Amino acid sequence: MFRKNGAAWAMSWPRIGQRMVKTAIAVFICLIFYYLRGYRGEDMPTEAAVTAIICMQPYVQDTREYALNRMAGTLIGAVWGLALLFLLLIFPALGKYFYIVYALAALGVLGALYTSVAFHKTDASGLAAIVFVCIVAAFPEIENPVADTLERILGVIIGTAVAIGVNVFHLPRKRNRDILFFIRSADLIPDRFAQISPAVLFQLNSLVRDGAKICLISRHAPAFFTAQLHALVLHVPMIVMDGAALYDPNENRYLYTEKIRESDAERLIRRLNDLNLSYFIYTVHRKKTCIFHRGILRENEREVLNQLRRSPYRDYLNEDIYAPDEIIYIKIIDQDLAINRLKKRLYTFIQGGGLRSSVQVQTGVPGVSGLYIYSKKATIQNAEERVTRLLRMENPAVNPEEIFPPAGYRSEHDAIHLLTRLRDRYAPIFAPNIRRAGK
Repeated sequence: MFRKNGAAWAMSWPRIGQRMVKTAIAVFICLIFYYLRGYRGEDMPTEAAVTAIICMQPYVQDTREYALNRMAGTLIGAVWGLALLFLLLIFPALGKYFYIVYALAALGVLGALYTSVAFHKTDASGLAAIVFVCIVAAFPEIENPVADTLERILGVIIGTAVAIGVNVFHLPRKRNRDILFFIRSADLIPDRFAQISPAVLFQLNSLVRDGAKICLISRHAPAFFTAQLHALVLHVPMIVMDGAALYDPNENRYLYTEKIRESDAERLIRRLNDLNLSYFIYTVHRKKTCIFHRGILRENEREVLNQLRRSPYRDYLNEDIYAPDEIIYIKIIDQDLAINRLKKRLYTFIQGGGLRSSVQVQTGVPGVSGLYIYSKKATIQNAEERVTRLLRMENPAVNPEEIFPPAGYRSEHDAIHLLTRLRDRYAPIFAPNIRRAGK
């Protein structure tokens, strides 16, 4: 990866992660173990080293699960392999014809796969088949089937034990507690109606408990976090409503809201009424999000509204707004093409009225988008600066840093990879110089 710095180009290499170092150490231990037992060159068994590589995971619990699957697959494959070898020893005539041996081997693979599934070890089924094939592949050159099979099982046990043992120990890390990390909720979860995965939640909470300063950014109201991320531990205020507000989930209150000026709100509402549009007005009243609707509720709006009403943390009202100076943003919902046309039609009005607009696809309603209209000051950048100033009151050395993936959220793997990058920046193993934002 290359990063441009002025006129010069510099190569930026990825950091060596803790899992990489631990895997290398585990392989070294496995090879040394067999070296001390007298193995050399092509006679060196590799089962232990391969097992250690497979079983080494970012967390000890994951390593244990992989280890159990590895053991289960090895035992199932070994039992079926021994069964076939003994069958060939008892009935030597079967071994004279290789097409019969290969047919029996295919049946053995089927048996190993079926046994894994029957014992609810689906993740180990492929490994069981591989171990089975490795055991019977050397036929008829196998002199002692039991000894060879037990040696293979021993290698798996050694590799598993080494992987777990090495993973228990944590390499020394330097915590960079002066960095304030900004990450988007959209990079951790597919959409606002989905649940955050246990693996992503665990990794995020472990970072926060370890002392990492993490600020989540969402385009949505806090109800999204309350409903979907209720198990999340946070010590830094969240940026919500696309930068229009700061929210403290621990105290369940807004720390700051960037409202639309009352005069601008009145002009905007008159304009929308003149265009005979249907729209929603989002306000914050007594620390709670209140949404008011104006106009005739159309089918597109009804579909979106039915989804959002699932949350008990919002109030949808048809009465007059409580106070005109509490408006955070106004949203219009319609077909994609109609919303894009409306945005162009209102462009001059919005730009000249101290406002800004944003188009967002409405999750779960294909072909429907929302036009969101905020105060011009309600931006992610301004909100990040406000959070940074807030944390600098306790620690003047705090500096912000954004951690965004190159391609956005596509699967749980992307979210975990993002948090792994964050951990490498927060607590690198070899404590290199940390590049600060703005330096």
